[in-house]
Amino acid sequence: MTAPLDRLQHSRSALAHAVSGRAWKQATRLGRADASIAPAVRVGLAVAVVLVAGKLLGHPEFAGFAALGALVSAFGRYEPYPRRAGKLALVGGLIVLYATFGAVLGVSTSFAAQMWAISIASGVAALLLAAFEIAGPGPVILIFAATAGVGFGHTAPDVEAVFAAVLVGAVVGWVAAMLPALLHPVGPAQLAVARALAAVDSRNDPVARAAIARARTVVALSPRRSSGHVHSLGLVTLLDDAEALLDAWARGDEASHAQEVLAHERALRKMRRHDALPVRAAQLSARPTNFFSTGLARLASKSLLLNAIRIAAAAALAGWCAQAFGFDHPLWATMGALAAMQGITFHTTVQRGIQRLLGNVGGAVIAAGLIALSLGYWQTTVAIVVCQIAAEMLVMRNYALTSLAITPMALMMTGLAGHLSPTVAVDRVADTLIGVLIGVVITAVTIEIGDRQHLN
Repeated sequence: MTAPLDRLQHSRSALAHAVSGRAWKQATRLGRADASIAPAVRVGLAVAVVLVAGKLLGHPEFAGFAALGALVSAFGRYEPYPRRAGKLALVGGLIVLYATFGAVLGVSTSFAAQMWAISIASGVAALLLAAFEIAGPGPVILIFAATAGVGFGHTAPDVEAVFAAVLVGAVVGWVAAMLPALLHPVGPAQLAVARALAAVDSRNDPVARAAIARARTVVALSPRRSSGHVHSLGLVTLLDDAEALLDAWARGDEASHAQEVLAHERALRKMRRHDALPVRAAQLSARPTNFFSTGLARLASKSLLLNAIRIAAAAALAGWCAQAFGFDHPLWATMGALAAMQGITFHTTVQRGIQRLLGNVGGAVIAAGLIALSLGYWQTTVAIVVCQIAAEMLVMRNYALTSLAITPMALMMTGLAGHLSPTVAVDRVADTLIGVLIGVVITAVTIEIGDRQHLN
């Protein structure tokens, strides 16, 4: 009897945390963003290319789906290029699959079948991206593609058109994300080392050591051309020096060469190769195991499977509640639940939920104003691209700010395939509220006893 009571009390404290002023205050804090805006601009350009091409080719109604495919460029921004190529190909294939799956559901099934299918697909999407450790916007993009397909698909030719449009967009997005490899192949390795040095400078030992370990992996996976071998050894030397600093500080010593080591951070972040590095490391680390084989093994992880089941249950419940309240887009509530439950701990789930809700409210106001202006195609394209770039630039600062940009972008992108009225913004907020509430409650009810970060 003690264990159930302990779990009940733990769930109560978790729910109390979700409505506390401390949680809401923490959700509005701004984080530190990486200085480079290049990744954000690349995503914006990929989206712009397919939107412009869709209009010029006489198929503006499919341009929004192509833009969804182009969002593959928003994933894996910190991955070394050899691994990024494989991960983005996997993400692109999943976006195409989910959008096409949604279109098939729209053609051939009832709302009840659509709801169950999308809910299960939400859990599967979360499982896949977590198992293959694919960083970026998360599984919500896959469900966005699926729900867009449901709304658009009415006939078999619609399914074919969605498949083709998203596939083209995914190819464009993949190319946009990989193009810098031709000019700056060691860019991800430099950025990973720079982020590790920044973490060391913060003197948060566990975070800094994790960042160093991550940087070592990125350097090991980077291209190993003969001209870049010495450069990679220099990066490893910097990481060795950074780890030595942490060891010295842990002993209570002050390292006189700390500033000399940490001063490399700014130069490493620039969009060019930084060769002014000390080189003392004798060899590079062995390449880590292929991400795909590791991901396949992680698909059987009990924790990931349980999280996928929780997400599927929350998505289904959120969708049914939205439908019961008479909202026009109940599948959006599934996205709200999924987005909130992408957090690793209950604390991050609450933070994510609050931020998504705040961002959606503000973004809905912006979207309603833009939709009310009845913008033409080209003006809408500019607005979508600007919002997408803003979202990518703000993603490391605060998820609420990211949602503030994503919400109008998503609604305008949806509107390319059919007319929307400003009232759709109200539905967006209401559906998000239902999704976030249900996601947080289910996470609290199923919280692990060891998850006590929200109590700190």
